[in-house]
Amino acid sequence: MNPSKILIVGAGAIGAFYGALLAKAGAEVSVVCRSDYRQVKQNGFQINSATLGAWRFQPHRVLAAVADYQDAADYLVLSTKITPDSNLPELIRPGVAASTAIVFIQNGVEIESTISRAFPGHEVISGLAFICSNRTKPGEITHLAYGRLMLGNLPEGVSAKTAQLAALFNQAGIDCKTVADVVTARWQKCVWNAPFSPLSVLSGGLSTKDILDSQEALVRAIMQEVCLIAQALGHRLPDNIIEQNINNTHAMPPYKTSMLLDYEQGHSMETEAILGNAVRAARAKGVACPHLETLYALMKLKELQVAKTA
Repeated sequence: MNPSKILIVGAGAIGAFYGALLAKAGAEVSVVCRSDYRQVKQNGFQINSATLGAWRFQPHRVLAAVADYQDAADYLVLSTKITPDSNLPELIRPGVAASTAIVFIQNGVEIESTISRAFPGHEVISGLAFICSNRTKPGEITHLAYGRLMLGNLPEGVSAKTAQLAALFNQAGIDCKTVADVVTARWQKCVWNAPFSPLSVLSGGLSTKDILDSQEALVRAIMQEVCLIAQALGHRLPDNIIEQNINNTHAMPPYKTSMLLDYEQGHSMETEAILGNAVRAARAKGVACPHLETLYALMKLKELQVAKTA
């Protein structure tokens, strides 16, 4: 049986780490790199994992653009950030063959329609990564903790192709579950992202541990608002989800969120995908979310400040 052909678009802290795992499981993994192209082309990726060890990942092909792939991928895995200047359908379109399943492993809520509308004839798989992983230098990924994945088809269900991809991840040593209602799972992840991502930026660079140790009541209030919005949309979250997220964050090492790293490096931040979409959903359903509204406004001011000083 021929190995699955996988094209990773956005080979950063998330894409490179999960691509390396898929290669470990025997898949033929190619990557599209932007800033790290020359380094990765020459040396591959160095993966340093606190739980899985250290190894070097040499992709099957290292590409500067999606159009350079010139093959038919079984899975195209999109793991870029969702920012206002993103045109994700056009970014991946050259790499989508007739048989390609599109997988997106990205943060945010209410983001499904962009890809689904652009590729109506294709299988679309939504993926969620519960992970602490950073790109520490060009071509080097440090995996600090966790790594669990959830995969499900849009608008719902779990196909044979999705199950096969999950099996590859599990074979490589990472916990990957399939879920029939992946949209609800996406709101579950927002419970953590909504407080910690913006607060890490607005606090001037504090870690998740510092934020939780000093402002647990605020974190809980933000999480509760996310739960209420999700419920209004028909996605009731588990009753213990806030406690679970608080306990997990206390247990994990101090962590710089990806939004904080983007801010420190002068990159666009996922304010709209994580906060803006949640706030707009709340407004549409008449759900009060004063803490989220305030976070969103403060983040828009922070973005304005960055733009004016660039």
